Amino acid sequence: MNEVEIKKIIFQLLKQIAPDTEPSELKPDENIRETLNIDSFDSLQFLVSLDEKLGISIPEQDYGKTTTLKNLVNYILEKMK
Repeated sequence: MNEVEIKKIIFQLLKQIAPDTEPSELKPDENIRETLNIDSFDSLQFLVSLDEKLGISIPEQDYGKTTTLKNLVNYILEKMK
C-alpha cells in the first residue's frame, strides 16, 4: 500500500466521523483533531477504524505520533513494513 492509498483511506474514515468537514483539504502539518474540530472520542473511533481497516495496531502510547496527516501517513507506512 502506498501513500496515496493510505491517504484515501484516512480521508474516507475521517469523513465518516466528521461528515461536515473536508478531510482531503488537510495540509500535511495541520493538527487533524483541531483542524476538523474532532473531539477525543471521535478521534479514538477514527484510530480504531484505522486499526481495523488496515490491519495494524496503534497502541495508546503512539497516539501522539498520529496528530498530523504527514505524521499519520508516515506512521502507517512504517507499521506496514
